[in-house]
Amino acid sequence: MATQGWDKGNIYTTSVLPGEVQQSDRSVVEQELFNFLQNFCVDNQFVYRDQLRQNLMIKDYVLEVDMQDLISYDETLAHKLSEQPADILPLFENAVRRTAHKILAPTNTEAIDVPECQVILRSNANLSSVRSLDSSIISKLVRIAGIVIAASSLSSKATHVHLMCRFCRGTRVLPVSGGLSGLNLPRTCNSVKLDAKAPRCPMDPYIVVHDKCRFVDQQTLKLQEAPDLVPVGELPRHMMLSADRYLTNRVVPGTRVVVTGIFSIYQNKRVKSTGAVAIRSPYLHVVGIEVENGHGGSSGAGRNVFTAEEEQDFINMARQPDFYETFRRSIAPSIYGNEDIKRAIACLLMGGSKKILPDGMRLRGDINVLLLGDPGTAKSQLLKFVERVAPISVYTSGKGSSAAGLTASVIRDPGTREFYLEGGAMVLADGGVVCIDEFDKMREEDRVAIHEAMEQQTISIAKAGITTLLNSRTSVLAAANPVFGRYDDMKSAGDNIDFQTTILSRFDMIFIVRDEHCEERDRTIAKHVMNIHMNSENPADQVVGEIDVQKMKRYITYCKSKCAPRLSQDAAEKLSSHFVQLRSQIHSMERDSNERSSIPITVRQLEAIIRISESLAKMTLSPVTTEDHVDEALRLFRSSTIDAVQTGQVEGVTRTELLAEVQQIEKTIRRRLVLGSTVSTRALKDQFLREGFSEHAFEKALNILVRQDTLSFNNQRLTVRRSGA
Repeated sequence: MATQGWDKGNIYTTSVLPGEVQQSDRSVVEQELFNFLQNFCVDNQFVYRDQLRQNLMIKDYVLEVDMQDLISYDETLAHKLSEQPADILPLFENAVRRTAHKILAPTNTEAIDVPECQVILRSNANLSSVRSLDSSIISKLVRIAGIVIAASSLSSKATHVHLMCRFCRGTRVLPVSGGLSGLNLPRTCNSVKLDAKAPRCPMDPYIVVHDKCRFVDQQTLKLQEAPDLVPVGELPRHMMLSADRYLTNRVVPGTRVVVTGIFSIYQNKRVKSTGAVAIRSPYLHVVGIEVENGHGGSSGAGRNVFTAEEEQDFINMARQPDFYETFRRSIAPSIYGNEDIKRAIACLLMGGSKKILPDGMRLRGDINVLLLGDPGTAKSQLLKFVERVAPISVYTSGKGSSAAGLTASVIRDPGTREFYLEGGAMVLADGGVVCIDEFDKMREEDRVAIHEAMEQQTISIAKAGITTLLNSRTSVLAAANPVFGRYDDMKSAGDNIDFQTTILSRFDMIFIVRDEHCEERDRTIAKHVMNIHMNSENPADQVVGEIDVQKMKRYITYCKSKCAPRLSQDAAEKLSSHFVQLRSQIHSMERDSNERSSIPITVRQLEAIIRISESLAKMTLSPVTTEDHVDEALRLFRSSTIDAVQTGQVEGVTRTELLAEVQQIEKTIRRRLVLGSTVSTRALKDQFLREGFSEHAFEKALNILVRQDTLSFNNQRLTVRRSGA
């Protein structure tokens, strides 16, 4: 009821009606809950009595109750708890306290000091989305999934406020409800005066005696809806969470959780300052948190639980002799070719085995891949497919990504004026894949920010007095264009790539994707693209993989959670000898070309080959990495990173030899053709070919002279004219 305060002219609110649960009903409900705790048993074991006894012995004053057990015991009681959780939960905690008293002193009827125990609910009810929460479910139990993007420091909230009158020194103790709701102090003193003639205490007499109040820990969290639930073109929505007692400090930013809580409302300070009394802001009073498997988990509850039929199906799939190729063909089937890139993406999705050494050092198991090449080679389409098929994934583009957006940012809360952390893309994709398109368009200082995340798999923050470490156990799949838009054969790999050695060494595989002109290949690609466009109206005729996307996603989750292969002794020896051979090969190549390679071959690359071998073993659920896996890993590494190092070679000719040949042809053309003369392109080409020059070098020299305006083509490139010096 709203009452008018005549002294200040403000509106105050107070409760004049009893709660929905009457006093007589309260004792009945509490007794029913007490009976449930005492009598519920499974296989002749009293589940909650035993659990509470164990927790009391270790001074862990909390009891986790499964709603499914309560439904099977008494559906009406479970429905009451779901519809009126704010009223029933205090009764539940009273029943737990009575049960604890009976456990600690079964024969002693005298009052003993029994600590308050918190009831945490675990449910498997259907998930609600953050967007579906509306006013009709206020004060009811809901269950939502999302990612924790911010967590405040602990604060203390009073559960019982001790008040004292400033005039007569009378005291009162008032209970405070949980969550973010507060307490309005009584306007008048209700102390009984011994002297009937004593004057009444003035208005607003009470002050809070903080030393005598009872407090509990409280933490405010910020939950963002799961990325796969956000409609295209809309911003992800957020929900404030209030956790207390044993539910605090359970999660850090980047953790994927399923939260059970009471959908509540509170008066926002900013809304209050505008004078809008009837408007309240929603939040969730947490009564249960299920933290999902951070490494290799997936959004949505229970996704890591596999049925026996599913497991058998996956085992049968892995036993197929050509499963590796089947899995490769199922990756982006609408994209023609790029077989080795698809194999590398299959390895990236599986990942290697994470290792923690005895001294505490961690070795990452996630694989990073860089696709660098000409435009129009379907790099972005591959990234988009990986975003769809990876159980946890975040897609971002280079120009739209900042260092804070990729790692973490420090935000000041407008209400409390405290600083707190908000995780970026690398934190939110913990246990999954980050797809970064247009990697070359990122600012250099932003690109440097992910160095630590790619190798150490942590993000260290030291800003505004906050010093902390966040997990970012993610694989990185990046796509970039060369410096000049297209790959230039006349320039070295270092001139084309234009990335620092520090970031290139962190990629396990680097693919140079070339758009080469080959008539037969172009005809095949054109036919493939035409088929896709012609059949786009009929979904049944579209290009689909042998394994559908949802099954691939589940299989990847299964492999990550069930399999962690290790190298066999023979495979380790083979790998070490090949690494020494690779190093000597690169060293001799650097010595011959008289320049350092832009892509280094270091111990990191040895670890990369180990990770690729482990991922190939994991793909077929093999517990041991064999020599066959090592052979395929070495082949993949040679066809990617080693080819990128040696990409200056064209048809067996090194870049230095080609450059000298092109310069010789340029000099000869300038000497033979006088200014203004015209000659047949075919005749000129035949003349140079007879003299022993290569066709590739002639074409390069001709294009360079045309760009320099020394020559110009006429009659549809049939003739060439000397137009400049």
